[in-house]
Amino acid sequence: MRTLAATEARRIAVTAQLLGAERPADIMETVDGLGAIDTEPTAAVAPSTDLILWSRLGWPYQHADLMRLFEQDRAVFEWRGFVRPMSDLPLFRPVMRAWPPYQETREWLSANQGFRRDVLDRLRAEGPQHPADVPDTAQVSWRSTGWTNSRNSSQMLELLLSRGEVAVTGRDAKGRLFDLAERVYPTDLPELSDRDAANARAERRLGALGIARRKSLVESGETVDEEALGEAVQVEDVAGEWHVDPIALTASYSGRTALLSPFDRLVFDRDRLGELFGFEYILEMYKPAAKRRWGYFALPILHGDRLVGKLDAKADRKAGMLRVHAVHEDVTFDETIADAVDEQIADLARWLGLEVDRAR
Repeated sequence: MRTLAATEARRIAVTAQLLGAERPADIMETVDGLGAIDTEPTAAVAPSTDLILWSRLGWPYQHADLMRLFEQDRAVFEWRGFVRPMSDLPLFRPVMRAWPPYQETREWLSANQGFRRDVLDRLRAEGPQHPADVPDTAQVSWRSTGWTNSRNSSQMLELLLSRGEVAVTGRDAKGRLFDLAERVYPTDLPELSDRDAANARAERRLGALGIARRKSLVESGETVDEEALGEAVQVEDVAGEWHVDPIALTASYSGRTALLSPFDRLVFDRDRLGELFGFEYILEMYKPAAKRRWGYFALPILHGDRLVGKLDAKADRKAGMLRVHAVHEDVTFDETIADAVDEQIADLARWLGLEVDRAR
């Protein structure tokens, strides 16, 4: 079994996530390369979808361009919390057909077949709807200890979205708009078997991550052929087996500095983050302010093939300021790193249309 140097493993991960010096050409190349982009809406700096795309594309990226691909060109779709290339829809059709996986949810859907028909009939007659526009005719109310308790219309739409019966057709100031999937999704895409789709999903995950543990590539309930998992390797000074994308092994690397969303796939797997990068990170927006070490929505800072710190910043759009509360250095910044980070902060502010206000 091949053993990769730790530096090589990190560079494979960075390059696969399109964070090298050679930037992607456009939004579609980025979405296709990453496979999935998180739609977490928290906008302390910018919504994660936008921040992830800006981290790859830089100032040319504009949210309106993504919306055009989404709403007009139908080149991308949103499903279960991620923006994905429409060409990947066949990979998820078998998952949609089998949804939901949980007995309690299946029972709720079965008890609410009349409600389901009402929702689909309303979309068919009225066109795209927000959850708040859809009358609640549930026979059995949704029960939860969380915020979704009794939110029957939104829960039914989420369930029908997961099943591929409805689709997100756009967004406005009120949030997502839902419509019948047949009006949003192409009808001429190929149908894959469960096994072929699972293999393709694993290959896509590996291609986007470059290097990963098996648990990151194969989800619960999937049966995947070993050939879909690339080459098994070891990483120096890290125990256990990894899988690496063969294409990533031959890809050239050149580094740059980038500010990342907390929901960026490079940093989202905290175990992988520690093992490959030796980087400690926790999203602290759910913690009381007094217990935060790095800030409400601190952005991990990538420099070359290392994660070197966190940026604690907030966009104050009313005042026209990007307020930089702190730059936390995991390693002591030399002049080169400090200048590169300052340049990225300035670029972020320009992209947001804000001025930089740094704490003294």
